[in-house]
Amino acid sequence: MDVFETDRSFMRLAIEEAKMAEALGEVPIGAVIVHEGNVIARAHNLRETSQNAVTHAELSAIQEACQTLGSWRLEQTTLYVTLEPCPMCAGAILQSRIPRVVYGARDPKGGCVDSLYRLLNDPRFNHECDVTEGIMGEECGDMLSAFFRAIRERKKSEKKAASEIE
Repeated sequence: MDVFETDRSFMRLAIEEAKMAEALGEVPIGAVIVHEGNVIARAHNLRETSQNAVTHAELSAIQEACQTLGSWRLEQTTLYVTLEPCPMCAGAILQSRIPRVVYGARDPKGGCVDSLYRLLNDPRFNHECDVTEGIMGEECGDMLSAFFRAIRERKKSEKKAASEIE
């Protein structure tokens, strides 16, 4: 299997995680960490469920991978995530020495890999990552767009229902 197909295969697993988040009412973002061809961590967003700002998919996956490998250094791993990482997650990626990040959709409002900043490729840090963007990006982006569209429609319906009661 070539690199592109391998990336798609692991991104499908990250999308499965994102769907688990969505089923919980969470923003549908999923992450998978692979070491030597094997999945060593899987996670999805749990911010609403946990009421904890740091329970992003990437951070939870990094914690699990560190436990699995018994090290904070996640060298020789690849992180697959459905949405471009935020500044907090990009920082954790750098700190854990993940050498490669593959993400689906860009995040123009919060992404710090390519959109707002290029934290993973800033030579001022002591670590840089190889980044591949856009793997199954349309599917990842569509899932997020549909999620937020449904929230907006629900709020609009609730507002309309409240105004009819008054």
